[in-house]
Amino acid sequence: MGRFDGMRGVVLGVANDHSIAWSIAKEVLDEGGQIGFSHLPDRPDDARQRNRRRVAMLTDEQPNARFLMPMDAGNDEQIAAVMQKAGEEFGTIDFLVHSIAFCPMDDLKGETVETSREGFRIAMETSVYSLLAVTRHARGILADNASVLTLTYFGGEKAVPGYNIMGVCKAALDASVRYMAYELGPKGVRVNAVSAGPLRTLAGRGAGVEEMLTFYERVAPLGRNVTHEEVGKSGAWLLSKESTGITGEILHVDAGYNIMGSPGRLLDSIRDAVSP
Repeated sequence: MGRFDGMRGVVLGVANDHSIAWSIAKEVLDEGGQIGFSHLPDRPDDARQRNRRRVAMLTDEQPNARFLMPMDAGNDEQIAAVMQKAGEEFGTIDFLVHSIAFCPMDDLKGETVETSREGFRIAMETSVYSLLAVTRHARGILADNASVLTLTYFGGEKAVPGYNIMGVCKAALDASVRYMAYELGPKGVRVNAVSAGPLRTLAGRGAGVEEMLTFYERVAPLGRNVTHEEVGKSGAWLLSKESTGITGEILHVDAGYNIMGSPGRLLDSIRDAVSP
């Protein structure tokens, strides 16, 4: 018997096997859950359908992966189509995972104050409004006591140089989690977020993850970085019936980095470097 036997849900935003969303989904699938997946739509001129193929390589091997559909998070018709498919397959769903974020690279790499108006709109619409949109379209099929989970980052709580406008988006995402938790609470629906430490993902590469990995390892209380598996297990726990009393929370899975008010043990190496 697995923790997710008899439970069904939708996972949005898997890009490849390094995606945090896939780490969460794999944990659920291994524990008996059934999942419908979305993938980023392919360009009409991409005969190889690279986006679909990368996700299908994962889901095709999973007997409990029930469907895979393209979904543009900025297109309400496509969102509605995914939720309609989920309703046809499952009737109701017990969980919904939102792992969607995007910012034009020129805006991400520039100073926050230099973010273009269009870049800001795209980043906020894709990274924040999409959570509201997918949950709204799923509302009719969310089971009582269902769990909605999104992925955030510490850059929404504190200034993280290099994260820039995406930090502003994550702050808005965190606020959305709290308001949605209040509004959906009467039905027993929970809304939470996982805030993972730096991991080598497609999104992480764009945000300078390699430098952050070294820094986190030196500062975090555990003296190391977290793994995809650790984040996957934590996210799956928030989807499970073991966490039914938790909503509106940001669960940090970052080896304790977020608790630090100073560079901690990194100071020792700095002192060694500057001592006569």
